[in-house]
Amino acid sequence: MRNLLAFFLNRHSRSENFLLYMLNYKSISLLLLIAIFLRPSAGEVNSIYISSKLDPNAIIITQVDIVFVYDQDILEKFPSTKTAWYSNQRRFISEAGDKIDLVSVFIPQGFDSQSVSLPQRGNDALKTFVFAQHDDSEAPPIDISTFERVRIEIDEFGILVSRQN
Repeated sequence: MRNLLAFFLNRHSRSENFLLYMLNYKSISLLLLIAIFLRPSAGEVNSIYISSKLDPNAIIITQVDIVFVYDQDILEKFPSTKTAWYSNQRRFISEAGDKIDLVSVFIPQGFDSQSVSLPQRGNDALKTFVFAQHDDSEAPPIDISTFERVRIEIDEFGILVSRQN
């Protein structure tokens, strides 16, 4: 650091040194601000990991639906239970159009997924919900909007959704 300072002191006048220092300071500050604002904020779903703890010898596949909702009107009409979602899924998707994105993953028993592919605009969603066919028929959608990294585990009792470390 002293060598760098000596280099500037020998090469430039004090006012030029000060100007160079301020330019470097402003550049570094600007880069830090850009890095902070471009970083995904906490609460945006950035990754989802799904695993099944069920017997790998069983012949059962569980469908997990992750729904990204981008419109307030759709949120107001959103199905309140697993049964309501799966019984009217096609109609709901067709009526919602581009106001939602649906990611469906089919998980065989004993399966570990490294990561679920998320829609590009997923971080723009107002809310993000999870439904799973293996869950109780009256189970409400699970809101994962405030989770950055999500872990979904399927076991004999249903599904467990948590934040992943």
